[in-house]
Amino acid sequence: MEAVHTPVLLEETIRYLAPRERGELMVDATLGEGGHSAAFLRRFPDLKIAGVDADGEILERARERLGEFNGRVRLYRRWSGEFFSGYPADLEKPNTILFDLGISLYHYEGSRRGFSFLRDEYLDMRIDTSRGRSAAELLASLTEKGLADLLYRNAGERYSRRIAAALVEARKRGPVTTSAVLADLVAAALPAPCRRGPVHPATRTFQALRMAVNGEAENLPVLLEEALGILKAGGRMGVISFHSGEDREVKGFFRAKNRACTCPPETPICRCGGLRAIRILTRKPVFAGEEERRKNPPSRSARLRVAEKICYSGVEP
Repeated sequence: MEAVHTPVLLEETIRYLAPRERGELMVDATLGEGGHSAAFLRRFPDLKIAGVDADGEILERARERLGEFNGRVRLYRRWSGEFFSGYPADLEKPNTILFDLGISLYHYEGSRRGFSFLRDEYLDMRIDTSRGRSAAELLASLTEKGLADLLYRNAGERYSRRIAAALVEARKRGPVTTSAVLADLVAAALPAPCRRGPVHPATRTFQALRMAVNGEAENLPVLLEEALGILKAGGRMGVISFHSGEDREVKGFFRAKNRACTCPPETPICRCGGLRAIRILTRKPVFAGEEERRKNPPSRSARLRVAEKICYSGVEP
């Protein structure tokens, strides 16, 4: 199998999340093609990994890539939130949890699901094709305001209203169901200078739709909460994000858990004993170096934040 995806911020991730004892367990909660996991397993011979991904196709690619580490890897086809909320009873609590919130190059180049505006494919965009609505179905159902709000909220698209109006007008002539048609409609809706820049004019629209189809934005706070609850005391959680909105969510979550009291605001009496849940190890996000940004373009927008668990709700696991 040819591995096409290069993991971002690999050295930085290893530096912060390297095991500190023998026999530790790391949960790679967004396994993808297994790039980060393969590097960790190769460098740390005693490390064990539980890899989680909702995409059955990419999980098989990871299984092949990680085959040489047989016995040290367990794979789970689940959404990360489902994995942590129903954590396997026969699996020890993890010392480390890694989230890479980006999407694998496989999805763009090999999945045939319309993730890329460079190919003419049906607009599916689902990570797990066994459930949920496709991007084409979502586009067909949203009102003009709902579509504009989605583009602005998920991707910060400054021309969200113009794009939404153009897409709703296009729907009168027929459904928008392919990536090439969507990309052309978005480009035509934008001012001419926006169509001549280094970034494809439809980039943010595709990102916003993908995030909406897979529930990425709304599920993130709950996902981080559940993962922190499973993490061992003294364990570390690393999150790699690629979008400013996601990074704000991670930053806000870490800050909230770094406060002395972690009880909900409506709780009349503090029940956590005023103990911080985490210690933040990256006061500012960690970005890729110049060489990595040159060799691996997706790393240009990547940022890593890491925290170490102290306690949770005042109770040591």
